[in-house]
Amino acid sequence: MDSDQIHEFLGNSWPIYGHDWAVEHLRKSIAHGRLRHAYLLLGAESVGKNRLAHALAMALNCTHDDEAARPCLTCRSCKLTMSGNHPDMLYSSLDENTGALKIEAIRNVTHHLAMKPYEARYRVAIFQDFDHAQPRAQDALLKSLEEPPPYALLILLAHSAEPILPTITSRSQILHLRPVAAETIHRVLVEQYGADDEHAELLARLSGGRIGWAIQALDTPELLDERETALNLLEDIIGMNRVGRFDVAQELSRDKLALTPLFELWQTYWRDLLLLTENSAVPIANTDRAEQLQSLANRVTIDEALAALRATSDTLNYLKCPVNTRLALEVMFLDFPGLN
Repeated sequence: MDSDQIHEFLGNSWPIYGHDWAVEHLRKSIAHGRLRHAYLLLGAESVGKNRLAHALAMALNCTHDDEAARPCLTCRSCKLTMSGNHPDMLYSSLDENTGALKIEAIRNVTHHLAMKPYEARYRVAIFQDFDHAQPRAQDALLKSLEEPPPYALLILLAHSAEPILPTITSRSQILHLRPVAAETIHRVLVEQYGADDEHAELLARLSGGRIGWAIQALDTPELLDERETALNLLEDIIGMNRVGRFDVAQELSRDKLALTPLFELWQTYWRDLLLLTENSAVPIANTDRAEQLQSLANRVTIDEALAALRATSDTLNYLKCPVNTRLALEVMFLDFPGLN
């Protein structure tokens, strides 16, 4: 997909799909000189937070003569940002073992953020999974939020604002990105990525509104296999006794970083189950599991489906804290239906 195709599809807008309101808000802020020094982008994994953060960075540092045409996606600055090699783009990294955003990582970014840009108008720092930062680590960002250099922009990405300190949220402009409509995802996959209509429709349904996942799944068919394996595991767990579930908890706890996307997928399964137990007219997301979901819905109550959804959601939040991962999973599995 080249820049001309993107601009034709978007009407000379930003390379963002399904979040028009957020783009319009940011464009107006730039045009009227009301840009905030810190933004907190909230939303599910692969819903578009990272793409929006980079689009904002490109719009600010684009060198196109016409401000209305920024980001142009063709100038040196835009290309470097898209490739991840811009010298004025800074990124935090999670600890490889714990999945936490540690204080050292935040301090390293803020140290470089205080330096003047090498070649751009702004130095832009993007903090991925900021909700994985502990309170002490979040405190390390306060000085940059309270006394930001005029050329610095901080963009925090998180699934939820709940684990984030009020001192951080109160100093940031919060934009909550909702799931993208399946119709929009379908259209993007067909018109911009050349997907055939049937495959695009399937990915749009299975994505749960996560347009980034749908685009990645189009290029990486293995993602569908991974999704199949993950849902098979969930259905196997439902049929296990306590001992079997605890064995799975032990196995899953060995890779904490893999749990967030796994549990976000499981949440879509539990939401579908809740819809079916309530006889809702809202269509389910995991249509390829309709038979299994309906069979389970015939055996569980609304309260049991809701308990499983809440347990999964709560565990996602617990995993952002220094908790015993295996114990957290064992407790979650006890709230899944199927135990006698």
